[in-house]
Amino acid sequence: MTFSIAARDPDTGAFGLAVTTSSLCVGSRCPYARAGIGAVLTQHRTDPRLGPLGLELLGRGLSAEETIAALTAGRDDARWRQVAVVDATGRTAAFHGGEIYSIFGHASRDGAIALGNILRDEGVPDAMLERFLATAGDPLELRLVAALEAGIDAGGELMDLRSAAALVVRDDDFPWADLRIDRSDDPVAELRALAEAYAPVAPEFRRRVIEPETVPNDATLVRLHEALIAARS
Repeated sequence: MTFSIAARDPDTGAFGLAVTTSSLCVGSRCPYARAGIGAVLTQHRTDPRLGPLGLELLGRGLSAEETIAALTAGRDDARWRQVAVVDATGRTAAFHGGEIYSIFGHASRDGAIALGNILRDEGVPDAMLERFLATAGDPLELRLVAALEAGIDAGGELMDLRSAAALVVRDDDFPWADLRIDRSDDPVAELRALAEAYAPVAPEFRRRVIEPETVPNDATLVRLHEALIAARS
């Protein structure tokens, strides 16, 4: 009951993931990424331990396919899991456990992979991937949301969506963007609005981390502070 996408931007090396589902707070459980290392999606009877473990394996130099094998081989509970990986060179791999029911699958091309489970139509992953590739040149956050929108247009999942998230990592050990709609009747539309608002200010938020001394004080806040001090004196 989840569909998602993970990709590596070949121009910047950034990794981006987006996911939506009919349960709450999907952004806290399913998408994982680390700058320069890769991206992992874990869903369907989601095991959030697989995200950090997958990134650790990628960091050791394993490929996407080798990481999937290491995450699932010899694990009895793997039959309940659906996992996708993108590695540092843009290679992709996916795993679908034998206990996944209803329509599920994945599509991959050009450093990107889309997948889903409990879908209304088997064409959902392909539609997501096509929309993502067709929006090249847009901010990565918006391309990811566009892929989710294409998944909805292609049928989406069997139940009403309730949460959505987009995660982007670039050059740092903190996210470029970590956007989450944790509970909503229209989470992808809200994620679109949030991503459109956030994309223009993302560089400034990074600047506050990397070069705080170059960020001027907010003039409005300075005036409010001065007025507060004056009122107390």
